[in-house]
Amino acid sequence: MLELIQTYGPRFIEGFVTTMELVLLSVVLGLMIAVPVALARMSRNPLIAWPVYAYSFFFRGTPLLIQFFLLYYGLAQFESLQETTIWVVLKEAWWCGLIGLTLNTAAYTSEIIRGGMLAVPHGEIEAAQACGMTKAKMYRRIILPKAFRIAWPAYGNEIVFLLKGSALLSTITVLDLMGQARVVFARGYDLNAYVVAGVMYFVMIYLFDIGWRLTERRLNRYLGERPSARAKPARATT
Repeated sequence: MLELIQTYGPRFIEGFVTTMELVLLSVVLGLMIAVPVALARMSRNPLIAWPVYAYSFFFRGTPLLIQFFLLYYGLAQFESLQETTIWVVLKEAWWCGLIGLTLNTAAYTSEIIRGGMLAVPHGEIEAAQACGMTKAKMYRRIILPKAFRIAWPAYGNEIVFLLKGSALLSTITVLDLMGQARVVFARGYDLNAYVVAGVMYFVMIYLFDIGWRLTERRLNRYLGERPSARAKPARATT
């Protein structure tokens, strides 16, 4: 295995960089899409809520692999699309992979954020209304910050699933970490290529999990500052 790493180490590093680029960009872009989608899902207007529900249901109800195939191989079947300027982007596997990851994670993230908003205590919303806050200000200062704190652990799991799901990018010729592992394996049929890739994925997720937990503890640090109801029952608050 050491000989394999010495020979193909640069390839694995290149694949690691590509994977991180795609995952980080899709997380940022997906979050930018997910927030307005979650707000639209909360709307009582069916003309607003149902289209975004259909989008969310489609991307959550179909495998990520099929979504990649539809974007990269499916869109190529339309000759009229190939004559447009957008084809410059859609003909590249890297861009199709980024679009697929972004739309997929946005659908899941929007539901996570919506669940967080529904879990915000109604008393806090009533207090904001009593203070005369507008609906926009209430969402900006009360509901969304609280919803993100509530949804933080679930959102971390979504990013982990996205990172592991990015391994499917190799099926549309993207030379990410798994794509490079497949190339190395094809040259010598050495299964250690997949072992190296698996270890790198494991280390990435392990380090991410540690950082995410530390961030979660930081966000919820106020929970540890409340006085103990058992130690000081007379001053305990609800």
